[in-house]
Amino acid sequence: MHRVVFKGTGSYLPERVVPNSYFETIVETTDEWITTRTGIKERRMIASGQAMSDLATPAAQRALEAAGVPPEELDLIIIGTSTGDMLSPSTGCLVQNNLGAFKAVAFDVNAACPGFIYGLAVARKFMQDGSHRLALVVGGEIVSNRIDFEDRATCVLFGDGAGAAVLEAVPESEPVGLPGGLLSAHIRSNGALWELLYVPGGGSRHPPTHEMIDRRLQFVKMQGNEVFKHAVRAMTESAEQALASNGLTSADVDWFIPHQANMRIMEAVAKKLDIPMEKVVITVHKYGNNSAATIPIALDEAVREGRVKRGDLVLCCSFGAGFVWGSALLRY
Repeated sequence: MHRVVFKGTGSYLPERVVPNSYFETIVETTDEWITTRTGIKERRMIASGQAMSDLATPAAQRALEAAGVPPEELDLIIIGTSTGDMLSPSTGCLVQNNLGAFKAVAFDVNAACPGFIYGLAVARKFMQDGSHRLALVVGGEIVSNRIDFEDRATCVLFGDGAGAAVLEAVPESEPVGLPGGLLSAHIRSNGALWELLYVPGGGSRHPPTHEMIDRRLQFVKMQGNEVFKHAVRAMTESAEQALASNGLTSADVDWFIPHQANMRIMEAVAKKLDIPMEKVVITVHKYGNNSAATIPIALDEAVREGRVKRGDLVLCCSFGAGFVWGSALLRY
Protein backbone atom coordinates (compact mmCIF):
# COMPACT_ATOMS: atom_id res chain seq x y z
CA MET A 1 0.00 0.00 0.00
CA HIS A 2 0.99 3.59 -0.62
CA ARG A 3 0.20 6.76 1.27
CA VAL A 4 -0.79 9.87 -0.67
CA VAL A 5 1.13 13.04 0.18
CA PHE A 6 0.63 16.64 -0.90
CA LYS A 7 3.51 17.90 -3.04
CA GLY A 8 2.20 21.39 -3.80
CA THR A 9 -0.85 23.61 -4.22
CA GLY A 10 -1.93 26.36 -6.59
CA SER A 11 -4.92 28.56 -7.36
CA TYR A 12 -6.21 31.06 -9.87
CA LEU A 13 -8.94 33.70 -9.67
CA PRO A 14 -10.31 35.93 -12.44
CA GLU A 15 -9.16 39.53 -12.35
CA ARG A 16 -12.64 41.08 -12.32
CA VAL A 17 -13.75 42.04 -8.81
CA VAL A 18 -17.52 42.42 -8.31
CA PRO A 19 -18.37 44.21 -5.02
CA ASN A 20 -21.71 44.09 -3.24
CA SER A 21 -22.41 47.61 -4.44
CA TYR A 22 -22.89 46.23 -7.97
CA PHE A 23 -25.93 44.23 -6.87
CA GLU A 24 -27.47 47.30 -5.28
CA THR A 25 -27.89 48.61 -8.83
CA ILE A 26 -29.66 45.55 -10.29
CA VAL A 27 -31.77 43.98 -7.50
CA GLU A 28 -33.39 45.13 -4.28
CA THR A 29 -30.53 44.59 -1.86
CA THR A 30 -27.80 46.40 0.06
CA ASP A 31 -24.19 45.77 0.97
CA GLU A 32 -25.27 45.47 4.60
CA TRP A 33 -27.95 42.88 3.78
CA ILE A 34 -25.52 40.71 1.80
CA THR A 35 -22.71 41.00 4.34
CA THR A 36 -24.93 40.28 7.34
CA ARG A 37 -26.49 37.17 5.82
CA THR A 38 -23.54 35.71 3.94
CA GLY A 39 -20.28 37.33 5.05
CA ILE A 40 -19.52 38.15 1.41
CA LYS A 41 -18.15 41.59 0.50
CA GLU A 42 -16.99 40.87 -3.06
CA ARG A 43 -16.38 38.03 -5.47
CA ARG A 44 -14.41 37.32 -8.65
CA MET A 45 -16.07 36.73 -12.01
CA ILE A 46 -14.70 35.73 -15.40
CA ALA A 47 -14.15 38.05 -18.31
CA SER A 48 -16.11 37.50 -21.50
CA GLY A 49 -14.91 34.39 -23.31
CA GLN A 50 -13.22 32.68 -20.37
CA ALA A 51 -14.07 29.04 -19.66
CA MET A 52 -13.32 26.51 -16.93
CA SER A 53 -10.05 25.30 -18.47
CA ASP A 54 -8.82 28.92 -18.55
CA LEU A 55 -8.98 28.95 -14.75
CA ALA A 56 -7.98 25.34 -14.10
CA THR A 57 -4.84 25.48 -16.25
CA PRO A 58 -3.01 28.32 -14.43
CA ALA A 59 -4.09 26.89 -11.05
CA ALA A 60 -2.59 23.56 -12.12
CA GLN A 61 0.58 25.19 -13.40
CA ARG A 62 1.12 26.94 -10.08
CA ALA A 63 0.57 23.70 -8.16
CA LEU A 64 3.03 21.85 -10.41
CA GLU A 65 5.60 24.61 -9.96
CA ALA A 66 5.20 24.51 -6.18
CA ALA A 67 5.54 20.72 -6.25
CA GLY A 68 8.56 20.74 -8.55
CA VAL A 69 6.80 18.27 -10.85
CA PRO A 70 6.99 18.56 -14.67
CA PRO A 71 3.54 18.07 -16.25
CA GLU A 72 4.79 15.24 -18.44
CA GLU A 73 5.37 13.15 -15.29
CA LEU A 74 1.73 13.25 -14.20
CA ASP A 75 -0.13 9.93 -14.23
CA LEU A 76 -3.59 11.23 -13.37
CA ILE A 77 -5.60 14.46 -13.81
CA ILE A 78 -8.98 14.85 -12.10
CA ILE A 79 -11.03 18.02 -12.45
CA GLY A 80 -13.81 18.48 -9.90
CA THR A 81 -16.32 20.71 -11.68
CA SER A 82 -19.96 20.91 -12.73
CA THR A 83 -19.32 23.80 -15.14
CA GLY A 84 -16.90 22.35 -17.66
CA ASP A 85 -16.01 24.08 -20.92
CA MET A 86 -18.34 21.77 -22.87
CA LEU A 87 -20.60 18.79 -22.36
CA SER A 88 -17.91 16.80 -24.15
CA PRO A 89 -14.95 16.38 -24.02
CA SER A 90 -14.08 16.61 -20.33
CA THR A 91 -12.31 19.68 -19.01
CA GLY A 92 -9.69 17.22 -17.74
CA CYS A 93 -8.72 16.40 -21.31
CA LEU A 94 -8.53 20.10 -22.22
CA VAL A 95 -6.30 20.82 -19.21
CA GLN A 96 -4.15 17.80 -20.05
CA ASN A 97 -3.61 19.26 -23.52
CA ASN A 98 -2.88 22.75 -22.16
CA LEU A 99 -0.27 21.35 -19.76
CA GLY A 100 1.25 18.86 -22.20
CA ALA A 101 0.65 16.10 -19.64
CA PHE A 102 0.00 13.39 -22.22
CA LYS A 103 1.07 10.50 -19.99
CA ALA A 104 -1.82 11.20 -17.62
CA VAL A 105 -5.31 9.76 -17.78
CA ALA A 106 -7.70 12.71 -17.47
CA PHE A 107 -11.38 13.03 -16.58
CA ASP A 108 -13.91 15.15 -14.66
CA VAL A 109 -15.83 14.49 -11.46
CA ASN A 110 -19.20 16.28 -11.27
CA ALA A 111 -19.92 16.64 -7.55
CA ALA A 112 -20.83 20.33 -7.32
CA CYS A 113 -19.30 22.10 -4.30
CA PRO A 114 -17.52 19.00 -2.85
CA GLY A 115 -15.94 18.36 -6.27
CA PHE A 116 -12.40 18.81 -4.95
CA ILE A 117 -12.99 16.42 -2.03
CA TYR A 118 -14.55 13.88 -4.39
CA GLY A 119 -11.51 14.32 -6.64
CA LEU A 120 -9.18 13.64 -3.71
CA ALA A 121 -11.17 10.53 -2.78
CA VAL A 122 -11.03 9.17 -6.33
CA ALA A 123 -7.32 9.98 -6.74
CA ARG A 124 -6.52 8.25 -3.46
CA LYS A 125 -8.14 5.03 -4.69
CA PHE A 126 -6.10 5.15 -7.91
CA MET A 127 -2.88 5.85 -6.02
CA GLN A 128 -2.99 3.57 -2.98
CA ASP A 129 -1.93 0.49 -4.96
CA GLY A 130 0.97 2.38 -6.54
CA SER A 131 -0.39 2.16 -10.09
CA HIS A 132 -0.56 5.97 -10.39
CA ARG A 133 2.30 7.83 -8.72
CA LEU A 134 1.65 11.50 -9.46
CA ALA A 135 -1.80 13.08 -9.62
CA LEU A 136 -3.20 16.54 -10.20
CA VAL A 137 -6.57 17.27 -8.58
CA VAL A 138 -8.32 20.53 -9.46
CA GLY A 139 -11.50 21.97 -8.01
CA GLY A 140 -12.90 24.73 -10.17
CA GLU A 141 -16.13 26.38 -11.13
CA ILE A 142 -17.59 29.15 -13.24
CA VAL A 143 -20.94 29.92 -11.61
CA SER A 144 -21.35 33.53 -12.73
CA ASN A 145 -22.94 32.47 -16.02
CA ARG A 146 -25.26 30.00 -14.24
CA ILE A 147 -26.89 32.51 -11.89
CA ASP A 148 -30.01 34.57 -12.48
CA PHE A 149 -29.10 38.22 -11.92
CA GLU A 150 -32.79 38.93 -11.28
CA ASP A 151 -32.88 36.51 -8.33
CA ARG A 152 -31.66 38.29 -5.20
CA ALA A 153 -31.49 35.05 -3.22
CA THR A 154 -28.80 33.50 -5.43
CA CYS A 155 -27.09 36.14 -7.58
CA VAL A 156 -25.17 37.69 -4.67
CA LEU A 157 -23.64 34.40 -3.51
CA PHE A 158 -21.43 33.05 -6.24
CA GLY A 159 -18.08 33.69 -7.87
CA ASP A 160 -15.58 31.92 -10.12
CA GLY A 161 -12.16 30.37 -9.52
CA ALA A 162 -9.99 27.25 -9.43
CA GLY A 163 -7.61 25.60 -6.98
CA ALA A 164 -5.30 22.62 -7.42
CA ALA A 165 -3.11 20.14 -5.58
CA VAL A 166 -0.37 17.80 -6.77
CA LEU A 167 -0.32 14.46 -4.96
CA GLU A 168 2.33 11.74 -4.85
CA ALA A 169 1.95 8.06 -3.92
CA VAL A 170 4.75 6.94 -1.61
CA PRO A 171 5.26 3.34 -0.37
CA GLU A 172 4.30 3.01 3.29
CA SER A 173 7.68 1.42 4.01
CA GLU A 174 9.67 4.22 2.41
CA PRO A 175 10.87 6.98 4.75
CA VAL A 176 10.24 10.41 3.23
CA GLY A 177 10.56 14.00 4.31
CA LEU A 178 6.86 14.75 3.78
CA PRO A 179 4.23 14.16 6.52
CA GLY A 180 1.44 11.60 6.38
CA GLY A 181 -0.57 13.23 3.61
CA LEU A 182 -4.22 12.42 2.86
CA LEU A 183 -5.28 10.42 5.91
CA SER A 184 -8.87 9.84 4.79
CA ALA A 185 -11.60 11.03 2.45
CA HIS A 186 -15.27 10.33 3.16
CA ILE A 187 -17.95 11.07 0.55
CA ARG A 188 -21.73 10.73 0.72
CA SER A 189 -24.82 11.37 -1.43
CA ASN A 190 -28.59 11.68 -1.08
CA GLY A 191 -30.28 12.15 -4.44
CA ALA A 192 -33.74 12.35 -2.85
CA LEU A 193 -33.03 16.01 -2.06
CA TRP A 194 -31.87 17.09 -5.52
CA GLU A 195 -34.72 19.59 -6.03
CA LEU A 196 -33.45 21.81 -3.21
CA LEU A 197 -30.46 22.95 -5.30
CA TYR A 198 -30.08 22.33 -9.02
CA VAL A 199 -29.62 23.73 -12.53
CA PRO A 200 -32.40 22.17 -14.64
CA GLY A 201 -31.47 23.37 -18.12
CA GLY A 202 -28.70 22.42 -20.54
CA GLY A 203 -28.68 18.64 -20.09
CA SER A 204 -30.71 15.89 -21.76
CA ARG A 205 -33.81 16.59 -19.62
CA HIS A 206 -34.06 20.19 -20.84
CA PRO A 207 -31.64 20.56 -23.77
CA PRO A 208 -30.70 24.01 -25.06
CA THR A 209 -33.71 25.48 -26.86
CA HIS A 210 -35.37 28.88 -27.09
CA GLU A 211 -38.07 27.55 -24.75
CA MET A 212 -35.48 26.46 -22.19
CA ILE A 213 -33.92 29.94 -22.24
CA ASP A 214 -37.31 31.66 -22.07
CA ARG A 215 -38.15 29.60 -18.96
CA ARG A 216 -34.78 30.60 -17.43
CA LEU A 217 -33.94 26.95 -16.76
CA GLN A 218 -30.22 27.56 -17.34
CA PHE A 219 -29.92 29.21 -13.93
CA VAL A 220 -29.35 27.92 -10.39
CA LYS A 221 -32.54 27.12 -8.46
CA MET A 222 -32.17 26.95 -4.68
CA GLN A 223 -34.28 26.69 -1.54
CA GLY A 224 -31.80 28.49 0.67
CA ASN A 225 -33.21 27.79 4.14
CA GLU A 226 -33.49 24.06 3.50
CA VAL A 227 -30.00 23.90 1.99
CA PHE A 228 -28.62 25.70 5.06
CA LYS A 229 -30.07 23.15 7.48
CA HIS A 230 -28.90 20.11 5.53
CA ALA A 231 -25.46 21.64 4.92
CA VAL A 232 -24.73 22.27 8.59
CA ARG A 233 -25.81 18.79 9.64
CA ALA A 234 -24.06 16.91 6.83
CA MET A 235 -20.79 18.86 7.05
CA THR A 236 -20.64 18.39 10.81
CA GLU A 237 -21.30 14.65 10.61
CA SER A 238 -18.78 14.18 7.81
CA ALA A 239 -16.08 16.08 9.70
CA GLU A 240 -16.78 14.05 12.84
CA GLN A 241 -16.50 10.85 10.80
CA ALA A 242 -13.12 11.92 9.44
CA LEU A 243 -11.74 12.58 12.91
CA ALA A 244 -13.21 9.44 14.50
CA SER A 245 -11.92 7.16 11.73
CA ASN A 246 -8.39 8.40 12.43
CA GLY A 247 -8.67 8.24 16.22
CA LEU A 248 -8.51 12.03 16.52
CA THR A 249 -10.65 14.81 17.96
CA SER A 250 -11.29 18.41 17.00
CA ALA A 251 -8.67 19.44 19.56
CA ASP A 252 -6.04 17.84 17.30
CA VAL A 253 -7.01 20.01 14.30
CA ASP A 254 -4.59 22.81 13.43
CA TRP A 255 -6.71 24.28 10.63
CA PHE A 256 -10.31 23.84 9.55
CA ILE A 257 -11.17 24.60 5.91
CA PRO A 258 -14.92 24.29 5.33
CA HIS A 259 -16.67 24.99 2.05
CA GLN A 260 -16.93 28.77 1.75
CA ALA A 261 -20.63 28.97 0.96
CA ASN A 262 -21.84 31.26 3.68
CA MET A 263 -20.21 32.65 6.82
CA ARG A 264 -23.14 31.57 8.99
CA ILE A 265 -22.83 27.96 7.80
CA MET A 266 -19.10 27.94 8.56
CA GLU A 267 -19.64 29.42 12.02
CA ALA A 268 -22.40 26.92 12.80
CA VAL A 269 -20.29 23.92 11.74
CA ALA A 270 -17.20 25.15 13.59
CA LYS A 271 -19.28 25.65 16.73
CA LYS A 272 -20.76 22.15 16.54
CA LEU A 273 -17.26 20.70 16.09
CA ASP A 274 -15.90 22.85 18.93
CA ILE A 275 -13.26 24.38 16.66
CA PRO A 276 -12.46 28.05 17.45
CA MET A 277 -12.89 30.49 14.57
CA GLU A 278 -9.20 31.41 14.93
CA LYS A 279 -8.47 28.01 13.36
CA VAL A 280 -10.91 28.44 10.46
CA VAL A 281 -9.47 29.52 7.09
CA ILE A 282 -11.88 32.08 5.63
CA THR A 283 -12.00 33.43 2.08
CA VAL A 284 -15.75 33.84 1.52
CA HIS A 285 -15.62 37.58 2.23
CA LYS A 286 -13.44 38.26 -0.81
CA TYR A 287 -14.26 35.42 -3.22
CA GLY A 288 -17.86 34.43 -2.43
CA ASN A 289 -18.97 30.87 -3.08
CA ASN A 290 -16.99 29.53 -6.03
CA SER A 291 -18.29 26.01 -5.43
CA ALA A 292 -15.70 23.24 -5.97
CA ALA A 293 -12.91 25.84 -5.94
CA THR A 294 -13.42 27.17 -2.41
CA ILE A 295 -11.47 24.55 -0.46
CA PRO A 296 -8.40 24.26 -2.74
CA ILE A 297 -8.18 28.05 -3.08
CA ALA A 298 -8.35 28.49 0.69
CA LEU A 299 -5.78 25.72 1.22
CA ASP A 300 -3.39 27.24 -1.31
CA GLU A 301 -3.68 30.73 0.19
CA ALA A 302 -3.12 29.40 3.70
CA VAL A 303 -0.05 27.47 2.56
CA ARG A 304 1.45 30.40 0.65
CA GLU A 305 0.80 32.80 3.53
CA GLY A 306 2.63 30.46 5.89
CA ARG A 307 -0.38 29.62 8.04
CA VAL A 308 -0.64 25.96 7.01
CA LYS A 309 2.77 24.42 7.56
CA ARG A 310 4.23 20.99 6.91
CA GLY A 311 2.92 18.59 9.52
CA ASP A 312 -0.24 20.57 10.31
CA LEU A 313 -3.48 18.61 10.59
CA VAL A 314 -6.02 20.12 8.21
CA LEU A 315 -9.72 19.18 8.22
CA CYS A 316 -11.85 19.98 5.17
CA CYS A 317 -15.55 19.42 4.57
CA SER A 318 -18.07 20.48 1.94
CA PHE A 319 -21.68 20.16 0.86
CA GLY A 320 -23.47 20.79 -2.42
CA ALA A 321 -26.09 20.03 -5.04
CA GLY A 322 -27.06 16.41 -5.36
CA PHE A 323 -27.14 16.42 -2.40
CA VAL A 324 -23.51 15.41 -2.04
CA TRP A 325 -21.10 16.04 0.81
CA GLY A 326 -17.76 14.88 2.14
CA SER A 327 -14.68 15.45 4.25
CA ALA A 328 -10.93 15.10 3.85
CA LEU A 329 -8.40 14.94 6.63
CA LEU A 330 -4.80 15.59 5.74
CA ARG A 331 -1.44 15.97 7.41
CA TYR A 332 -0.01 18.60 5.10
